[in-house]
Amino acid sequence: MDPPAIRRQLKIKGGVVKRLYKEHGLYKTETTEQQAKRDKLKEEKSAEEWDVKNAEKMLEESKKMVEDSRKRLGNALQELRSLVKLAQDKPELKRDDELINAEQVLKEVEQGD
Repeated sequence: MDPPAIRRQLKIKGGVVKRLYKEHGLYKTETTEQQAKRDKLKEEKSAEEWDVKNAEKMLEESKKMVEDSRKRLGNALQELRSLVKLAQDKPELKRDDELINAEQVLKEVEQGD
């Protein structure tokens, strides 16, 4: 891969990782909220059975989305790591802004997990 193509891919894949990391965090938050909502409904004596079942269904859907986003984030991270390694081996890209940004994205995501 030539340096301009690597730069372009670093920018694209770095953006993908950022977006998926944010998405994963939002799904985790949603799951926590759904769990609290479901637990509250279970504790209420006046809660309708349908409401409790619906809350269970929403919680399960949120859990599935957390797992799906985790897998997609893992794949995107692996691709970005490989691309960063490739870029680091190219002397003309050693101090490139896109490489520095991609390395920063990797650092932020890996520290956040």
